[in-house]
Amino acid sequence: MKIGNAVRAIAEILEVQNVPEPLREASLLICLAIKKDKAFLIAHPEYELRVDERSLLQDFANRRANREPYQYIAGHQEFYGLEFEVTPDVLIPRPETEILVERAIRSLTERPGSSTFLEVGVGSGCIAVSILASVSNSIAAAVDISDKALAVAGRNASKRGVSERLRLFVSDVYTNVEQRNFDLIVSNPPYVPNADLETLQPEVRKFEPYASLSDGGNGLSIVEKLIRGATNFLKPGGELLIEIGFDQSPRVENMFDARLWETVEFLPDLQGIPRIAHAVFRANTRND
Repeated sequence: MKIGNAVRAIAEILEVQNVPEPLREASLLICLAIKKDKAFLIAHPEYELRVDERSLLQDFANRRANREPYQYIAGHQEFYGLEFEVTPDVLIPRPETEILVERAIRSLTERPGSSTFLEVGVGSGCIAVSILASVSNSIAAAVDISDKALAVAGRNASKRGVSERLRLFVSDVYTNVEQRNFDLIVSNPPYVPNADLETLQPEVRKFEPYASLSDGGNGLSIVEKLIRGATNFLKPGGELLIEIGFDQSPRVENMFDARLWETVEFLPDLQGIPRIAHAVFRANTRND
C-alpha cells in the first residue's frame, strides 16, 4: 500500500469512530509507523509501505480508533519546548499548564540567589523539569502518590539533565514532605468534579489516570489541602501556584485566609478562563 492510499484508508477508519481531524491523525500515525516526518509523506506519496510497517500502522490505527490518545501511542508529548515521555500512568501535558510554568520561572528568576520549589503531583515531571531546565540555580522536590508516575518523571528528569537537582518521592500531598521554607509550591492537582468526568472526551475519561483527573468529589478537596497546608512549607514571601478548573476561581479564592495570604490573583488561559491561582504567603505569619 502506498502512503497516499494509506492516509485515506486510515482517515476513513478514524472518521467512522468520530476521531477529530481524521486526516491529520492518519498522517501522524503513518509518520510514527514508518519513522519519517510529515515532509516525507508530502514528498513521497508513492512510497510503498513494507509489510512490517503496514502491520504496525494497523495496530496504531486500531488503538486510535478506540480513542486511545495519540500521545500514549507515540509515547511522548512536547511541552514548553521540550519532549516528554508519557505513559498511561501520567496525564498528557497540556498547553494551559505552560502558563503555570511560565509564572513559576518568573517568580524564581526574580529571587536573589538559588531557589527551592516543591511540586505536588509530579506526574510526567513536565512542570518540575521544565522549570529546572529554565532556572539553572534552582533545586526541587516533587511528590506523587504513584510509584509508576515517579518513575516516568525520573526518566524525563534524567533525559533533560536535571535529575541531580530533583528529589522525587511518594507523598499524598504534604504527608511525607519534611523540608520547609520553599520559595515556591506548584501543582496541577486533580480538579475535575467526579460528576463531570462523563462530559470529557473519550481520550481523557477512558485512558488518562483517574486519580490524576478527579478527587472523586467536587474537584476541590485536594486544592483545599494544597492551600491549607502550604503555609507550613513556604518561607515568608513564598508563592503558591495551582492550576484549577474553568469555573472554580470564586470558590478557590475563598479558601485563602487574608490574614495569611496577599496578592491572590488568577491567571487566565488563552481563552480568558481563570486557570492558575497565584498567591504570596505573608511575611511574619507562621510560627515555626
